[in-house]
Amino acid sequence: MTVMQKVASFFHMTDSVWARHANPWSVWTRYVALPVLVMAIWSRVWLGWGAVVPSAIALIWIWLNPRIFPRPQTTHHWASKAVLGERVWLNRQQRPIPQHHNPVIAFTNMVNVVGFSICLTGLITLSPCLTVFGLSWIILGKTWFLDRMVWVYEDMKTHPQYSKWLY
Repeated sequence: MTVMQKVASFFHMTDSVWARHANPWSVWTRYVALPVLVMAIWSRVWLGWGAVVPSAIALIWIWLNPRIFPRPQTTHHWASKAVLGERVWLNRQQRPIPQHHNPVIAFTNMVNVVGFSICLTGLITLSPCLTVFGLSWIILGKTWFLDRMVWVYEDMKTHPQYSKWLY
């Protein structure tokens, strides 16, 4: 089981939850979660241990987000296809994706790892520049990853299992 499959398992991403997460509102509001979590962690400077409360709220939002929006009326949106592509990508051991996607996906994940490391260093050292710079890299990497997931879905959408997800 890959790390991403473990994450999906942790989030209990059932077919129903994935269908709801394909709502563009779910995707776009999820973008807010990381900056909010970063601010919540940073608030330890002002709140001390009280920062656990906003941090917990941000983490709860991350878990709840794919569940609270209704299934979209259509999945022909960029954000919806990004979610569908993530599902395809997570299933790549059973149904391989075209090889030309792998180097780009690996690179976007590396951008995220570098961004996370920079952001974490900034949070630990209370460096606003490092924190914001790292957070920017994470958001850039995630957006690039999601864009590649749209491509993955477009390449794989003719498969019978995946074609029914587009409506």
